[in-house]
Amino acid sequence: MGFDSFLGNPHAVSLIRSMLAAGRLPGALLLAGPDGVGKKTLALMLARALNCQRRSDDFCGECGHCRKAEEMLAATREDLARRRQLKDSGRRAEGLVYFDLQLIEPITRYILTEQIRQLRNIAYTRPFEFRRRVLVVDQVQAVHWQAVDLLLKVLEEPPETTTLILVCPNAYELRPTIRSRCSQIQFVPVEDAVVAKLLEEEGRVDQARRAVAVRAAAGSIAKAKSFDPAEFERRRKPWLDFLDAVGRAGKPGEVDWRSLFDSTKALAEDRENFEETLRMGYSLLGDLLYVLETREPIQVTHVDLFPRLQAWATRLELRGIEELKNGLDEACRLQTRNVNQQLGLEALAIELLTRAG
Repeated sequence: MGFDSFLGNPHAVSLIRSMLAAGRLPGALLLAGPDGVGKKTLALMLARALNCQRRSDDFCGECGHCRKAEEMLAATREDLARRRQLKDSGRRAEGLVYFDLQLIEPITRYILTEQIRQLRNIAYTRPFEFRRRVLVVDQVQAVHWQAVDLLLKVLEEPPETTTLILVCPNAYELRPTIRSRCSQIQFVPVEDAVVAKLLEEEGRVDQARRAVAVRAAAGSIAKAKSFDPAEFERRRKPWLDFLDAVGRAGKPGEVDWRSLFDSTKALAEDRENFEETLRMGYSLLGDLLYVLETREPIQVTHVDLFPRLQAWATRLELRGIEELKNGLDEACRLQTRNVNQQLGLEALAIELLTRAG
């Protein structure tokens, strides 16, 4: 328990602990960096530490305030989940009540104006149970444009007994006036060694697949914890069959056409998760380009496929890889329309296969 349990970004943890120990924590913090590296987790840890009854630069997780903080966060998450399920969008922000520790997230695509209005109203009142009220705004870049000025007003006139912690992937998505009124802490992808150790300790991923899982996580603790080897293989298999076919560019007589058409069918059939399918395709495409340029496996995600990647890259060459990318870009552009993605993938494969070698 405490900050020692946080994985990765030691500079961010050290900076926060130093601020706490010196009693110089600013009224507004901005935590920015890639998704899945623990920004929100560290923000909530800080919220506990600001009110822990036993520690000054950390939190114990056992005192009355730490236990109460967990209750508040659980109630916050339940309330957000309930509001997101409401069919009447006009009622989603009705009756908002914020605790001394509050997590504020998008209810729809946006953090609504009423959510920020309630934040502003409560920020200037004294906390009911804690020493400080802590309001954590996750995905702050999603604050509705009509509410940005309300948030800025709070930052311009910081409350004495409230700490605001803003969390977002890219600080430059925010107005310069918001950035300038916050002390910013920048996060970076978590080191592969940390991710590998986590996977080893959890024991969900066997050793043979661990290297791929580490590369697929791409420095994200969240991705590492949610990595499902069976699901990863299921999503990847059709792409391997597809690449086995198109990797025979200029030699259509050698193609197993049934396998090719089965692969395009498998790639296109899950329409609801087609974005995930495309993401896997782009991942393999990135590896192909890297292998073509370097012939090394150092930064390859699908490191277990390195010999096949070399063969595909050699046969397709730069022109073929570029056409594959254009095909995926077109599929990505059309995914929201009622189009037959299978036909598009088949047309792309045939175009590559029938080009002269």
